[in-house]
Amino acid sequence: MIDIRHLSQAFTSPDGKTVHAVKDVSLHINKGEIFGIIGRSGAGKSTLVRTINYLNKPTEGTVKVNGQCLNELSADELRTIRSKIGMIFQHFNLLSSRTVFDNIALPLELHNVPREAINQKVSRLIDLVGLTDHKDKYPKQLSGGQKQRVGIARALANDPIVLLSDEATSALDPETTRSTLDLLLKINQTLGVTIVLITHEMEVVKQICDRVVVMDKGEIVESGTVLEVFRHPRHPTTRAMLADVVVHDMPQRIYDTVRKRIEAALENGRFAKLLRLTFVGSEVTLPVLSIITRRYKIDFNILQGQVEELKGTSFGMLTILAESPNQENYRAALKFLNDNQVEYEEVAL
Repeated sequence: MIDIRHLSQAFTSPDGKTVHAVKDVSLHINKGEIFGIIGRSGAGKSTLVRTINYLNKPTEGTVKVNGQCLNELSADELRTIRSKIGMIFQHFNLLSSRTVFDNIALPLELHNVPREAINQKVSRLIDLVGLTDHKDKYPKQLSGGQKQRVGIARALANDPIVLLSDEATSALDPETTRSTLDLLLKINQTLGVTIVLITHEMEVVKQICDRVVVMDKGEIVESGTVLEVFRHPRHPTTRAMLADVVVHDMPQRIYDTVRKRIEAALENGRFAKLLRLTFVGSEVTLPVLSIITRRYKIDFNILQGQVEELKGTSFGMLTILAESPNQENYRAALKFLNDNQVEYEEVAL
């Protein structure tokens, strides 16, 4: 659906210096998926997303949308394809002098759609976003979440094949954010629209995205399915951004205590290791630790644990100190974990 190859975007700052906002980025977004682009402020994610509709013309590289290379299109051809790429903005961008109905109708009016067709289309969209009782209200009479729903309906007016969401939930409270994301997921599932979601919030990514790339200083530093990135974050930027959602590290004093416990176990002829276990889906409810304790005589000290939802799939993580009578029992326990699709990682101290 969207194919970006070796894309770079450079600007000249007021003092004459060249600023490289995006550096040699390549990515592919599949038709019908919800794709997250995440990074801190200034990472280049908004600059990148604006090349998808060619509002930003890249300095280098190519952008293809639905098989068309935007680099090769005329101004008229660009206008045509842009009409099929909807945009949702952080601050709504509604016209204060127009009602909910008329704000949604605006793109259709600009394309000279007949009034009867406009009325039918806008009425369907208002129902879709849950604003039937607010169609005659003006923006000042709406909450932030309602304004964003108007913005979403307006972005859908021209039946887009791609929906770009640039920090669309940043101005909303957590409850409204979840409701808005549920609406985007519903739109994706019922209309089949490909959604590219720009955000700096991992909470947003974990709720609805299929795949994600992490940007830092204009470059993609990590990519994969949401589960892969949450399960095995490799880059320091990813780990830092995940810190408020999935805790991978513990205070140093706990590591120091664990190290002493492992040394003491070895001195007493036992075997001990610090493990991090991850569970997905039905694995979360499997009593693996109880089974291992009974079967292999291994004692566990749970140091850290949590369960999250990643787009409706349960994801759990446990950091444990495992102490075994011997190394053979420990290895047998690891095989049991592996046989039951529970991933484990021996944490270096």
